[in-house]
Amino acid sequence: MTAAPICVAIVGGGIIGRTHADAILRHPRLRIAAVVDPVSAASAALAERVAAGTGTRPPARYETLTAALADGDVDLVAVCTPSGLHAGVVEEALAAGRHVVLEKPLDATLPSARRLARLAAAAEERGQVCSVISQHRFDPASVAVSRAVAEGRLGRLTSAVASVAWWRGQDYYDSAAWRGTWQYDGGGAAMNQGIHTVDLLLWLLGRPVEVFGYTGLLAHERIEVEDVAVATVRFASGALAVLHATTAAYPGLAVRLQVHGSRGSAVIHDDQVEYLHPDGGVPADQLRGAPEPADGFVVGHLRQYRDIVDAIEHGRPPAVRVPDALLAFTVVKAVYLAATLGRPVLIDDVLSGAFDHVPVRIG
Repeated sequence: MTAAPICVAIVGGGIIGRTHADAILRHPRLRIAAVVDPVSAASAALAERVAAGTGTRPPARYETLTAALADGDVDLVAVCTPSGLHAGVVEEALAAGRHVVLEKPLDATLPSARRLARLAAAAEERGQVCSVISQHRFDPASVAVSRAVAEGRLGRLTSAVASVAWWRGQDYYDSAAWRGTWQYDGGGAAMNQGIHTVDLLLWLLGRPVEVFGYTGLLAHERIEVEDVAVATVRFASGALAVLHATTAAYPGLAVRLQVHGSRGSAVIHDDQVEYLHPDGGVPADQLRGAPEPADGFVVGHLRQYRDIVDAIEHGRPPAVRVPDALLAFTVVKAVYLAATLGRPVLIDDVLSGAFDHVPVRIG
């Protein structure tokens, strides 16, 4: 007997909602049952996209999650709204007993992110799954480097350099009123483009202790947030890292992560292992895999959805949980605080709320 599908409601019909839909359509255990967006044109476009992908009728459309939960058969809620709206949607879904997957970052403010973490912890006690998208943890390159680190093949990790050198034209920020705002976007290049690489840094190097950084707005207009950020991170192990994130690197370059240790080093370049040389390791020219497919962004989400489905079906925690996302979010907020205050800040102080009263600015 075939098990019933896991029915998904996608909340948010924008670009990232379409990515989630495309990934969900590729998973045999998932079915999109509802599309939620207060803008009718957005929900209609996403529903038609789903129908085209399945060859069946479009999923039901709703203006609110409340209506979708009351009227539909929903097991899992995919939160794809602007970041500043995440916490409210997640709270409603978890209170209704549904599983949740939400896009990064957690929210736009630390108080909301901490509240979300508390809600997720309580939901986990009730057996619900709550995961945050960090799809690059599931890339084969990231998995290979993580395994090398865990097995000690790089020795003691000493330093890392992470660079996200992208370009976003002014039209990107002008495409929606919430883009580039502190209230709804939560930040700029470091928060929205760099946070996945921050998550990989923490996954590989461990607990961060202290952050210092600078931010700038140099190539765009009509936004509040940074388009360039450079920071240093000190870890509990003593390792040091440099983080660079920008949407002002025309025409757009690679995402690159270098990890160095006392016995070896690794380089991930645009989601591929470019170099991995622990003692007795494999030469770099034997490590290059096939190029990432053109739909690699969707494939990354699909990999994480496989983990989420397995977690739901086997009653286990997902590989990426809210506390993981909260720590990455806190590091980026620490960059903003350090830039605002002109001095290093301790991660524990940021997490505890010691700086909640400080309005961040470009600095």
